[in-house]
Amino acid sequence: MQTETRGRRGGGRPKLGKPNPIDVHVGTRVRLRRTLLGMSQEKLGEAIGLTFQQVQKYERGANRIGASRLFDLSRVLDVPVSFFFDDMPHPDGSPNPAPTPMPEAGEPDPMAKRETLELVRAYYRITDPAVRKRIFELTKAVAGPADAG
Repeated sequence: MQTETRGRRGGGRPKLGKPNPIDVHVGTRVRLRRTLLGMSQEKLGEAIGLTFQQVQKYERGANRIGASRLFDLSRVLDVPVSFFFDDMPHPDGSPNPAPTPMPEAGEPDPMAKRETLELVRAYYRITDPAVRKRIFELTKAVAGPADAG
């Protein structure tokens, strides 16, 4: 028996030809955060000891991200590990409660807009944490309550 498994990696995860939906979701969240920070795949790869090609495979969901690598990504991208699983639907297809409001059907996703990316990048260029927090609080006050949408 032992010789049958020798040399195998992955412990029995069959290759089905298409990526696991969870791996795709996690990869999409990696790409989202990386682009919000204005970081290239190459820079992210250097920060965690990978090539940009490996980062591409992670972002497409072609390769599964292990726990230690996910931890490294959360540190480099400055998000909690749970960020990568936010907005992931339940296996039965029903959505998880979203921590951020989702766009209405037919509306473009605000996280995919160039304006959003530019705003977030500019926000993170504010070097003084106290000023950044005040800008954040000001923005929330001007926008009004979240449920007023």
